[in-house]
Amino acid sequence: MMSRRKKTSRRGFLTGVAVSAATVTTAELLKKQEADAAEENHNSAVNLQPTEFDFTQKSAAFQPDKIVDSACQFCNSLCGLKVHVKDGHIINVLGEPDDPVQAGGLCVKGPMMTQLVYNRFRLTHPMKRVAGEKGSPDSQFEPISWEEALETIAAKFLALRDAGDARAIANKTSGRLPRGTGSLVGRYFTLLGSPNDTDVGPVCNDAGGNALAWTFGLGNFTNGYGIDGATGKEDLGSAKFFLFLGTNQAETHPVTFAYLLRSRATTKAKLVVIDPRLTPTGAQADEWIAPKPHTDLALVLAMLHHIVTNNLYDAAFVQKWVLGFDELKKHLVSNGYTPEWAAAITDIPATKIKSLAKAYATTKPAAIFCNAGISHQLGAFDTYRTLAFLAAITGNIGINGGGCNFMHNTWPGGLNLPSIKGKTPKKDVALPVGPDYFAESILTGKPYQLKAIVTQGNPLLASSQTGKVQEAYRKLDFYVYTGLFMEESAYYADIILPVTSGFEMETVYMRRDDRAIRWQKQVVPPVGESKPDWHIWIDLAHATAKLDKRNRPQYWTENFPLAWKDYGNLWATFVANTPGMGGMTTERMSKRSEPLRWPCPSVDHPGVSTLYLDHASWYSAAQALNPQNKGKRFLTPSGKVEIYTPEMQKQLASAGHAALPIFYTHPEVTGRHPTIEYTEQLVKNPVNPQAFTHKVKLGKVSSGEVHRQYPLMGMTGRSSVVHFHSVTHWTYTGKQMNGVRLVQIHPKVAQAAGINNADEIIVESPRGSIRGTALIWEGIREDTIFVPNWFGQEQKMAQELRTPYYEAANQLIDNQYYDNLSGQQAFKCFACRVKKA
Repeated sequence: MMSRRKKTSRRGFLTGVAVSAATVTTAELLKKQEADAAEENHNSAVNLQPTEFDFTQKSAAFQPDKIVDSACQFCNSLCGLKVHVKDGHIINVLGEPDDPVQAGGLCVKGPMMTQLVYNRFRLTHPMKRVAGEKGSPDSQFEPISWEEALETIAAKFLALRDAGDARAIANKTSGRLPRGTGSLVGRYFTLLGSPNDTDVGPVCNDAGGNALAWTFGLGNFTNGYGIDGATGKEDLGSAKFFLFLGTNQAETHPVTFAYLLRSRATTKAKLVVIDPRLTPTGAQADEWIAPKPHTDLALVLAMLHHIVTNNLYDAAFVQKWVLGFDELKKHLVSNGYTPEWAAAITDIPATKIKSLAKAYATTKPAAIFCNAGISHQLGAFDTYRTLAFLAAITGNIGINGGGCNFMHNTWPGGLNLPSIKGKTPKKDVALPVGPDYFAESILTGKPYQLKAIVTQGNPLLASSQTGKVQEAYRKLDFYVYTGLFMEESAYYADIILPVTSGFEMETVYMRRDDRAIRWQKQVVPPVGESKPDWHIWIDLAHATAKLDKRNRPQYWTENFPLAWKDYGNLWATFVANTPGMGGMTTERMSKRSEPLRWPCPSVDHPGVSTLYLDHASWYSAAQALNPQNKGKRFLTPSGKVEIYTPEMQKQLASAGHAALPIFYTHPEVTGRHPTIEYTEQLVKNPVNPQAFTHKVKLGKVSSGEVHRQYPLMGMTGRSSVVHFHSVTHWTYTGKQMNGVRLVQIHPKVAQAAGINNADEIIVESPRGSIRGTALIWEGIREDTIFVPNWFGQEQKMAQELRTPYYEAANQLIDNQYYDNLSGQQAFKCFACRVKKA
């Protein structure tokens, strides 16, 4: 392993403030930080301020031939990009000045889009395996034509189908895909007869959308950034209270977070950040609260208890719009979910829980924001449900500036294509939606065995318990990898397909969390023989048509017209067939400087900013989604917020859960707590009814035995603002600025282990070990460490910049622990220990 070890200045680190009381104001910490910085030699600091003069003005070399409107694909801020092109080459990337939310801004990642285009490590042509063991860096591949590649895939799929084993074929999508590609994948799998066309949700943020759908009727981020076109009022910018749980938006959504901070400067809204470590987001907060990892469910249950027992709820809203409030109150009281009870679990003082509950309940409008810190828990669906209850009983749903803004919810629920022509095979029940059940199926054959897989992501970094996934993919009969680079997973592939980056296609790619989308135009031609993902699936359908002996060619070709390869035509098809999209035409989208929010049922509709708003624009949009919604405010069966109904209870009980969640947590949380047991019984998943899931038993108290050898709790997550999953590790800027895995450790833990700042260390869990560099950081709980993920052993840019190659962080995480309803993997708690390398 190559390694570069450089002592890091402690300037900017927090010193002298112990983080053991689990709650402290950021003002106290940052005041100490500033004092420490002032004592240091400021001559060592690098001045990054530009000169006040712009010396590129009127420079002939920098005058673009054209400026192309595109969009950044590195996070869900969905920044508009003004891409400057000269002589067919990209020379500059600027932000969209006419978008009031973006305000012309970009984070460091926007210009890095260019580094995906001009990158010597890009895959440029299809390849097939010719030698070497699967997974070995010595694997050998040779270039082949697209025709040979697609016909090889089609032949393998048809052979399995004709053998009565269509369910043995699976696909897993990725967040990098242009919008609508998943619809084409689903169409192909329907024609083939396999149920296993799965998405990226279980490693992203499905649980929040699932919980919102069950409680309010739609599984989407409830409010919008900027002006609500229907009311002319600020939406999220008008919030008076921001409650952030497990979301580090300063690094994950920096531009939309900057909009919230600009608004807060005017409204004086309070910002409370709940996270086991102090992040750049927490540094902006009025208060940072540090609970024990994986105990957010206890905190929210206690907040609900304090609100309902002290009459802090919105009685008028509850009476008119909420079902199940009385059952909720009885549930909270009978189980003793008091702030005092939660204090012993979360390590947050009861007085702090009470004051937080009161501040949220009595400051309206109040907006909740959550992200992977909640999603990546094994109780994610239940935790998100309780957060939805919190907004509902305080009347903070269906109002500008409020809501449950759970990041990365799918937009919209699906992009629809016309009905399939012809009779399709009957599908079996799909595999469990998590925790990336592919490996379990391959290795055990339970409930049946997968034999052929296509992926648009990098499962060797994304999936828990990496060693198990490696073993499975070595044994997999046939694997197709699609991507930009020879990532870790590519070395297990039989066929490799190169795809285009964002600047090489006209499409709608990422969407903003608030259901807003932005059209992006093609900037430069595709690199080499790479193709956009939707082209690949259309071409695969036509290759399948040539080889299918069971169906006439039209079975495939008529359901995948070549006209759809023009994204404008494909988008127009989606608009014509997807409820609530009538106003999102190709012409309208391509002319806008601002993104447009769904639902948007007509070309004169502004798009919905606040879901469930008691306003005519919402009621018309709701009816466009489904005629049965006429007159409904909430799109549940009752038309009200549904906290508890007998039918909901029956459905969730079938998988071992309840409409009113009880507290449980990960068995590797320190101490002894109610936890989860997975039975062997496979049942129909009530949240994802197309799939099986394991029925669970909740409430058995954990033994705490694992902490005899592994006394710490580890979390994984985004390493810094410069990175977005693994793709940015293939850019010069990404590896230059953050190519070393910096593991955050509290000073007391480091001292006990004999670890100094910038030492190379080893993190061990019961599953395995990984290496990193110690970053001694007082802004983290003493019992917790933070391990950045998305580093991998095949990221060749590391050699370019002399940074280390790293094992996948997910080697540390047990893949048996997951949310059996949403499929979310539990990345936010694993028992571990650290030692000096």
